[in-house]
Amino acid sequence: MRVSGKTIAVTGGGNGIGRELVLQLLDRGARVAALDISAEALQETVRLAGSRAERLSTHVVNVTDRAAIEALPDAIIAAHGQIDGIINCAGIIQPFVKLNDLDYGAIERVMNVNFWGVMYMTKTFLPHLLKRPAAHIVNVSSMGGFLPVPGQTVYGASKAAVKLLTEGLHSELTATTVSVTVVFPGAIATDISKHSGVEAPASAEAKAPKIKTTSPQEAARTILDGMENDAYRVLIGSDAKMMDRLYRLMPERAAAIIYKQMRSLLG
Repeated sequence: MRVSGKTIAVTGGGNGIGRELVLQLLDRGARVAALDISAEALQETVRLAGSRAERLSTHVVNVTDRAAIEALPDAIIAAHGQIDGIINCAGIIQPFVKLNDLDYGAIERVMNVNFWGVMYMTKTFLPHLLKRPAAHIVNVSSMGGFLPVPGQTVYGASKAAVKLLTEGLHSELTATTVSVTVVFPGAIATDISKHSGVEAPASAEAKAPKIKTTSPQEAARTILDGMENDAYRVLIGSDAKMMDRLYRLMPERAAAIIYKQMRSLLG
């Protein structure tokens, strides 16, 4: 679906990939509803949008609040007259610890944001999208959604759930006007640890291998190119592409490679 002239809602629009998606959608001629839990972060997105902000609305919302999400379509339609697509980008990681050392509060927080946030958005907006002549749902999973990452096991489980939710939705909507895309980013140069309230120990970070990252700008461009081409799946970064191929051929070896990279963070 070409985004020019369309209205797209983006979760996590106050920082990282989400903010870049908002700005690049505006560049491509879309109207955008930026959603984020932080009013301050959204204000910065508006500032960066400059004159393009006349096609931008902001909505302070917690994606884990089902009632708040269910009120969004009316607010977005009031601001823009229509809603043609959603990009579920908001997400958090877990503390860098093994499952045995992870408390239930942290587990539930990750699942609530990463899975239930996507579910609430999708269920809420789908009836509206089905009425449009062309519409699109983009859900951001992760390389960790198809490949085990020790120390991020619950995060990976949440993103694997997003993967299969999105792929199942794609099949269910095959005969409709709604296209569906699942996105698998590798390592992206964002502040996701900070925004997740997670900091790895400094000693562990010093030992951790340096990993090549993809910029949020490039990640957003790749996602929007995939959206406009109605791609089934989008892989972001050479790491995600390489590990996707290796995991298909030799899953145990691929898992061992990631373990070696992560073990310094696990103690």
